[in-house]
Amino acid sequence: MLIGLIIIGGEAIISYKSLPLKKQEKKLIHLVLHAVALILGIIGIYTAFKYHNESGIANLYSLHSWLGIAIIVLYGLQWIYGFLVFFFPGGSTTIRSESLPWHVIVGVFAYILAVANAAIGFLEKLTFLENSGLAKYGSEALLVNFTAAVAIFYGAFVILTVVSQGPPVEDDYSYTAI
Repeated sequence: MLIGLIIIGGEAIISYKSLPLKKQEKKLIHLVLHAVALILGIIGIYTAFKYHNESGIANLYSLHSWLGIAIIVLYGLQWIYGFLVFFFPGGSTTIRSESLPWHVIVGVFAYILAVANAAIGFLEKLTFLENSGLAKYGSEALLVNFTAAVAIFYGAFVILTVVSQGPPVEDDYSYTAI
């Protein structure tokens, strides 16, 4: 889930904002990277349920799991909406222009939620490990905290990329779907 929603999802956001390509090429890269992120997120949730079921651990008992389900649903709906409105078959110019700010806001919101939920997940996992005897300052605890910090800083970098000035857009002025 970290690789999918945080890293590849972040790359999808950055790619649309910063690649000096034509609009259609950037849209395709953005779409495909988000699809890969969504698929990896779904696999991650499936794996978590499978692990819980095999280990006799209850499902959906924590804030992390509740947010995780909400985030993957929001991410999936956002991807479907973006695919239908901005890619194929593509909405009218009016629908696209009116939808774009909301698409960006909801996408950034879903990404921020994913980063925050990853931080909650790292904290939850570390708490479980410490309760089962892991040293509070052991190498495993430091690795979990370091990974969480890197994920948060990466997420902040992605958000800074969104609000920054990107390269000039090479628009081919065609709004037809590929």
